[in-house]
Amino acid sequence: MAEKLIIKGESKKERYQALLPQLESLVASETDIVANMANIAAALKEAFNFFWVGFYVVKEGMLVLAPFQGPLACTRIKFGKGVCGTAWKEARTVVVPDVEQFPGHIACNSASKSEIVVPITKTGEVVAVLDIDSDEPDAFDETDALFLEKLCQDVLPGKF
Repeated sequence: MAEKLIIKGESKKERYQALLPQLESLVASETDIVANMANIAAALKEAFNFFWVGFYVVKEGMLVLAPFQGPLACTRIKFGKGVCGTAWKEARTVVVPDVEQFPGHIACNSASKSEIVVPITKTGEVVAVLDIDSDEPDAFDETDALFLEKLCQDVLPGKF
């Protein structure tokens, strides 16, 4: 893959449709999951200008910070705690339009206003989550969920 993303389209859907094949190509020949997570986080941040994009991986019964783009983040998150821990516990995508309204939200950065967390599963178990924060309220919708789930379910699991 080229070192530069080619993102065309005005709508969110068009941008995801342009980005996903490039991400698939990017990770196709790379076997190192850390390298793949790092490049995916960078690509998502560049393509959408999200406030924070990163991964947490399940290690020793906790979510542990992995490659990310953005300001400093929480290092460890307990099972079922916050948005990330909830997505892990429930093994489902969690979209939060207003983080202040989410019970137990973990405020790693007060500038975060909305969030989406997508679990990455392998053989039926959550092995990591993709966490994306926006500094705008209500930034995430069904389009984000659809394309980020495709990324997390079809592209990444085989790399873990």
